[in-house]
Amino acid sequence: MSRKHPAVPPDGLDAPDLRRIAESAAADSGLLSLGGVHDWFEERRKAIRMDVRRIPFAELQRWGFHPVTGNLAHDSGRFFTVEGLRARSEGPDPVSWSQPIMHQPEVGFLGILVKEFDGVLHCLMQAKAEPGNAEGLQLSPTVQATRSNYTGVHEGSAVRYLEYFTDPGKGRPLVDVLQSEHGSWFFRKRNRNLVVEAVGDVPEHEDYRWLTLGQVRRLLGVPDLVNMDTRTVLACLPVAPPDGSLEGVTADGSRGAAVAALTASLSAQAPAAHTLPELLRWFNGLRARSEVAAQLVPLTAVDGWVRDTDEIRHTGGQHFAIVAVSVEAGNREVKGWTQPLLSPRGTGVVAFLAKRIDGVLHVLARAHPEPGYVDLIELAPTVQCVPDDHAHLPPEQRPRFLDQVLAARPEQILYDAVQSEEGGRFYRALSRYLVVETDEDPVVPDDYRWMTVAQLVALLQHSNYCNIQARSLIACLQSVW
Repeated sequence: MSRKHPAVPPDGLDAPDLRRIAESAAADSGLLSLGGVHDWFEERRKAIRMDVRRIPFAELQRWGFHPVTGNLAHDSGRFFTVEGLRARSEGPDPVSWSQPIMHQPEVGFLGILVKEFDGVLHCLMQAKAEPGNAEGLQLSPTVQATRSNYTGVHEGSAVRYLEYFTDPGKGRPLVDVLQSEHGSWFFRKRNRNLVVEAVGDVPEHEDYRWLTLGQVRRLLGVPDLVNMDTRTVLACLPVAPPDGSLEGVTADGSRGAAVAALTASLSAQAPAAHTLPELLRWFNGLRARSEVAAQLVPLTAVDGWVRDTDEIRHTGGQHFAIVAVSVEAGNREVKGWTQPLLSPRGTGVVAFLAKRIDGVLHVLARAHPEPGYVDLIELAPTVQCVPDDHAHLPPEQRPRFLDQVLAARPEQILYDAVQSEEGGRFYRALSRYLVVETDEDPVVPDDYRWMTVAQLVALLQHSNYCNIQARSLIACLQSVW
């Protein structure tokens, strides 16, 4: 099943840029030591105040339910709305359902500014709190803003450093790609993921610090510290130089062989179970044959959901609820506001099953349909679900590979940390992110394929291939080597 030719054809960044990225990814110290980064973050945690409390819908300010459609919207007509969605999937076992969904047609900015210091590329990272964060402060991109934010609809102060991502004279792009958001919670939502190298001096601010890529990847091993928006941007940035080596990367202990296999998987030159053209043919074939359809409907037309005074919930208590919060923040563009948030009913599991093929780590990706995607199907992790939603089902009806992932022995687990989803729209949305290695040869259904990490990263240079959960896991894998 293996190939002798490269898994990924040459594309994207040139060799010098790839080398600089790799050197930064291997650097555990920079302008600050890793200990200094932790000290700065803890100091900002004490200084940045955000108080969030649940409120009834009646206490929302400038938000309200439409008298006919029941849709929940801001009186400016901007930000986002909570509407209904009706979806159906045809085929041998047709299924249809309806649900609430967030609709935000704006394209936002998720941007990391980079700059060389002492010959090493550094990322300008922000200590930022969001109302839905479980632990408050997180390590966030330089810029994280919706169009409503950066055009001033919120009537707050300007978004800091935005000009480096909008003015071509202030920065050179290394990554610039539209990527999707959660396809079960957002309807066709996309953000512009950017990495831009600054031209000239960059003003300092106490909420921001320059970190190497190596320091950020170390922090990805800490639960609920690096936010989802940082993870999705980092996933789009290739971390291996063209010769496939990673200077400064070492593997020790019993995990050494697995780490070496992962290091090989990061290289575009590594052999793979399938070539990229073969994978594209498989994936686009599934998309072309897909019989999934989705459309927005009024929230009042959604079946199986009820609206109480303080939440919109599923009658069975599953999936998620729409809630309302009041926020007071000391260091944000706006100091206080109210808003709806989506609150999941349980901790998710997001996992790649991994296997070494000819010494190269492959992950099992799934072509996964979700009603909120622009193209309805994107590549997802092997497992992506909330186990509580399936606890009542017999084993044969539970999500494929879920039980295998949850039963993994400690020595099989390459990565395991609870991370949060986006805190600006989701309330305490947590998922357990895992990469589990198997030495078995599991039966692979037709909607799954073994892929190298480099192949996934190559697809991430383009829109609508890898979903947000897969991108998060790709970034988390960077903390392993």
